[in-house]
Amino acid sequence: MPTLNWIGKEAVVNHHLEVPFHLLKDMPDLACGDPGSGNLIVEGDNLVALKALLPYYKGKVKCVCIDPPYNTGNEGWAYNDNANSPAIRKWLGETVGKEGETLDRHDRWLCMMYPRLALLREFLTDDGSIFICLDDNEIHALRYVMEEVQFQFIATAIWQKNFAPKNSAKHFSEDHDYVAIFAKKAETWRPNLVARSDDAIARYKNPDNDKRGPWTSGDLQARNYYGDGTYPITCPSGRVIEGPGKGMYWRFAEKNFLRLDQEGRIWWGANGDNMPRLKRYLSDVKAGIVPQTLWFHGDVGHTQEAKKELLSAVEFDTSDDVFITPKPTRLIERILQISTNPGDLILDSFAGSGTTGHAVLKMNAANPELEPRKVILVEMEPKVVREITAERFRRVAEGYTNTKGEEVGGLGGGFRYVTLGDALFDETGQIRDTVRFAELARHVYFSETGEPLPKERVSAKTPLLGIHRGKAIYLLYNGILSDRSIGGGNALCRETLQVIEEINTGHEGVEQTVVYGTSQRLSPARLKRGRIDFKQIPYHLRIS
Repeated sequence: MPTLNWIGKEAVVNHHLEVPFHLLKDMPDLACGDPGSGNLIVEGDNLVALKALLPYYKGKVKCVCIDPPYNTGNEGWAYNDNANSPAIRKWLGETVGKEGETLDRHDRWLCMMYPRLALLREFLTDDGSIFICLDDNEIHALRYVMEEVQFQFIATAIWQKNFAPKNSAKHFSEDHDYVAIFAKKAETWRPNLVARSDDAIARYKNPDNDKRGPWTSGDLQARNYYGDGTYPITCPSGRVIEGPGKGMYWRFAEKNFLRLDQEGRIWWGANGDNMPRLKRYLSDVKAGIVPQTLWFHGDVGHTQEAKKELLSAVEFDTSDDVFITPKPTRLIERILQISTNPGDLILDSFAGSGTTGHAVLKMNAANPELEPRKVILVEMEPKVVREITAERFRRVAEGYTNTKGEEVGGLGGGFRYVTLGDALFDETGQIRDTVRFAELARHVYFSETGEPLPKERVSAKTPLLGIHRGKAIYLLYNGILSDRSIGGGNALCRETLQVIEEINTGHEGVEQTVVYGTSQRLSPARLKRGRIDFKQIPYHLRIS
């Protein structure tokens, strides 16, 4: 397999493994609706955020949909890199400067993307896929990098982003961008069919009132040799067609053709005198069509449509604040139609203007009887994520007044909003002293249940975090039982077990007890008898 080399590659190929794990800090004042709906907005550098999210969502995301910087040379993008690796620090210090100085912009883009792509692969289900929007600046390099991080190529779709030529173009007026499509495992990934457009459905008509319903016709001739495919045909009008055209063959043997004609499945034209054609009924075709790689603006939207959607949903102080090339929701809907089903989880780690979140809410509202899709959005710029990404999601979910003064009804839905807290571990591998009980409790509970820690438990003075489907989850940390000693309240021993069992007796339906603590001093038999699963801090908190 061909490989791609660039300045800084050696420093980044294992960088995603060295990124320190950070806790997530809930910001309930910035949340919307039901924070337990499954939707999540993360404020922070996406490399650190992905590492922080990995214990919760590894192997659970059906589709990653990202719109990373196109690297045009005029974007001024800068992704922070809180790396601990001496190699990456040296590289950052020596080579990463302003655009156009010591490091080529393509090198810089590849160094930024490589560790993020490596982490994104870890989130996908075995039948998951990733869709990446790009233009000609980096599409050539992307495929090599994707193959190096073990994605498998599916196709490259061409999106018609503009519908009118730009006369100011120096060479060509660029009408398209790309959507590069890769799967975690191509042998298990299959695209969903795309719904037929109204125009496609309109091609099916019923001029002869066929009881089988609307139909369109197909050619009965083919170029492939068929031994029984040459014979004369008599039209209903009496005209005799001596055979198919030169070098052509009828698709059916004569006896099968006569049977189809008797069943009314052959169309001879309004006067019964035309070359015969086979009727293809709308009721017989699949519910949709196989996805194609040409995506026209009439089907999936264009850049101007995207800007109108964004300006309608979010207020901007000046035109300079508006995203230059946002994506239309119809484009993202097409991606999600192909790659996901109701109830699936979507991840966008370059959330920007929040189009992916908007598209998910539209799809959920269109089919309220189905299990809603869920989405995770990550955006690093605080001003962008709070005033645009989250604000757009909130307004679209709850309803808003657009720039024309019209009331737009809400689509429903909500989200949990989090920022990145301190790194969980220090340089020695121990939990930092600054990590509070409530912060670690959220991480432990989410790791065990996949759900946010209930609000009433965040400030509760008890080691019981909650009972989830018969499993009682406990955290012995930071003196929650008023004893910080190594062998005391932070360890599972006879005394702390007695406290835990007393708490359990006050709750019905406890079938198993999971205890996180610094150590445990009980025999295996005692743990088995009490149906206790002990997980030692910090080792069971590390990312696999």
